[in-house]
Amino acid sequence: MSKTTPKPDARSKLLDAALSLIRAKGYTATTVDELCSAAGVTKGAFFHHFKSKDALGIAAAEHWSATTGAFFAGAPYHDHDDPFDRLIGYIEFRKAIIEGDLAEFTCLVGTMTQEVYGSNPAIRDACAASIFGHAATLEPDIEAAMKARGIVADWTPASLAAHTQAVLQGAFILAKATGGRAIARDSVDHLKRYLLLLFERPSKSGATGS
Repeated sequence: MSKTTPKPDARSKLLDAALSLIRAKGYTATTVDELCSAAGVTKGAFFHHFKSKDALGIAAAEHWSATTGAFFAGAPYHDHDDPFDRLIGYIEFRKAIIEGDLAEFTCLVGTMTQEVYGSNPAIRDACAASIFGHAATLEPDIEAAMKARGIVADWTPASLAAHTQAVLQGAFILAKATGGRAIARDSVDHLKRYLLLLFERPSKSGATGS
């Protein structure tokens, strides 16, 4: 007897709807009514699971982290043996998934941060935890690549991991400004070139990456 896949509950439907609508419209412009309509649930169901739209915003950031975390954990760049190859593979993978409409590849937590950083500290902090949590997944490979290449530098794996996210978030902003993905993909190419130079070009003193 085959097992049936459990149907998503109202909370899961609302969170999935939030990921789509907020990336397409922004947090402020997305209404509770629109979320309920997209999720196919009643307003009563919304307030059963979330006491307010802001509560949903925090939960949406956490849901984004869980969803994207699983997505990146299963990505093919992890299959490389060399840590620097994994890092470059990550950048190449980020470029490859910049496809479709803006709402399909832009970042939920980056979008919300830009809107609420000064007005809603709770959502801002949830978004920061998501962004820096993802950045932290790159740190072991950066640290291992530095050791493998004998790099002693005045920057840290954490700072470089954060820089990759700064470039990606900036690329998404430029994509929104131009209404297309080409400029975002170009920005990721520049990030890849930067990493190749950072890890492979000797400095004048002879120390790589210093």
